[in-house]
Amino acid sequence: MTNIYFVRHAHSTYSPDEMERPLSEKGYLDALRVTELLKEENIDVVVSSPYKRAFQTVQGTADFFHKKIEIVEECKERLLTTSPAENFTNAITKVWEDYNFSWEGGESNFFAQQRGIKGIYQILDKYKNKNIVIGIHGNIMVLIMNYFNHQYDFTFWKELDMPDIYKLTFEGRELKEVKRIWRRIPQ
Repeated sequence: MTNIYFVRHAHSTYSPDEMERPLSEKGYLDALRVTELLKEENIDVVVSSPYKRAFQTVQGTADFFHKKIEIVEECKERLLTTSPAENFTNAITKVWEDYNFSWEGGESNFFAQQRGIKGIYQILDKYKNKNIVIGIHGNIMVLIMNYFNHQYDFTFWKELDMPDIYKLTFEGRELKEVKRIWRRIPQ
């Protein structure tokens, strides 16, 4: 069996530069919790989106297990639109309602999902029977999960925490089990 631990990145400080947006102070504290939760999981490989906030969220886990983080472009967040959406909620709702719809310059759910699945299949094939942490983003993570099981949908995405951790167990390329690892701390 191969285990993928999807780690949705921790809270970040807003910046229009998607690639370099760093974790916030709260995000750094939550990233420490991510490391604590994953210490018991015997991690073999750490992979991340190229976006700084995803990388920073799994950096502690990589350090603990003495692993270098491998960047996988297919794990980057879906591009919603090339210009800031006037109403993010409406924009994201529209793409989830119609998998083939995309905003100007953006990715449809179908296109983003296919990109994400390509990356996950490459990871599954390369690291068969390993425990793999992936620093990822909420939308692309749920699109990938949705490919295997449609219960992971827009409603599921809206209920995610930041960060969040889901362990997906695969036999070859077949998803066998999904288990949530993250435990919400009351504010």
